[in-house]
Amino acid sequence: MGTAAIEVRGLWKIFGPRADRILAGPDADLDPAALRAKTGCTAAVRDVGFEVRPGEVFVVMGLSGSGKSTLVRCLTRLIEPTAGEVRIGGQDVLGMSAAQLRELRRHKVSMVFQHFGLLPHRRVVDNVAYGLEIQGVGKAARHDRARQIISLVGLEGQEDSYPDQLSGGMQQRVGLARALAVDPEVLLFDEPFSALDPLIRRDMQAEVVRLHREVGKTMVFITHDLSEALKLGERIAIMRAGSIVQVGTPEELVGAPADDYVADFVRDVPKSHVLSLRWICRPPEPGEPLDGPELPVGTVIRDAVPAAMASARPIRVVSGGELVGVVDRVDLLGAVRGEGEPVAAGSGETKW
Repeated sequence: MGTAAIEVRGLWKIFGPRADRILAGPDADLDPAALRAKTGCTAAVRDVGFEVRPGEVFVVMGLSGSGKSTLVRCLTRLIEPTAGEVRIGGQDVLGMSAAQLRELRRHKVSMVFQHFGLLPHRRVVDNVAYGLEIQGVGKAARHDRARQIISLVGLEGQEDSYPDQLSGGMQQRVGLARALAVDPEVLLFDEPFSALDPLIRRDMQAEVVRLHREVGKTMVFITHDLSEALKLGERIAIMRAGSIVQVGTPEELVGAPADDYVADFVRDVPKSHVLSLRWICRPPEPGEPLDGPELPVGTVIRDAVPAAMASARPIRVVSGGELVGVVDRVDLLGAVRGEGEPVAAGSGETKW
């Protein structure tokens, strides 16, 4: 194994009697309904494997019952896996003693849940400092740290408030601050914003993006909301019936879905808002002028429209200073309108 922040291999979680025996026999290959009918067991996580890079925001997305929340709880053994391997920072989580596991949860990994779990009789500053208190940090030092984090998450001035005096969005900021206060290596988010009103939820998503930019923590974010996944995730894993169907960047999922299930998920996503010029650029035609505006290959399609409208010349699409293709107004407008069907690109990608 390499230098990934989180490494998962062959992870299973089976709920029910004699779960370990199921893995040793042919029943492990049964679909979920057949497995329940035959054995009374439910395979919530089925042979899952992935890596999360240091400093990455990795999103696990799926419908209710897909296994995503069970998966994230298995990472720190809040739910005990049936089989497999989990490493965080190179450490074998499944091989840890109870004392080592407490150390991991107190110092290296913090979790933010949908239900805030704030202590109602404690002020904001004491809620935020709670993890440091558990670590044995002195009161003055932990309050100093808590106030720094309270300011970081935009709650300055609320240090002495109690949870019931705060809105839902502010309470979730307290939960986020509490997770950050212990300076963990990894943050795990289990659908933390799903109970919030849409406008507050959008603000909290923006807050996660901002905080990631400022503190650079490795984050695993669980959600059932595709727009949230596309907004937050550098890479996204889509789960179905306990298994991971596809892992990729938002651009890869939208542009080249692995199967019909993923295609259904991303069907209504405006492709010009996600895909870049690499998906629509083409070789220049004979005699086509190559003195038009220049844009990087990673430019999102809709962001290239103003440049195309401002020039009669095709846009030169470049990567590392090298020309990789051109796009003109017709190419861009066709992509923005969603015209055409996917066709195989020369590079092996799907192009729109």
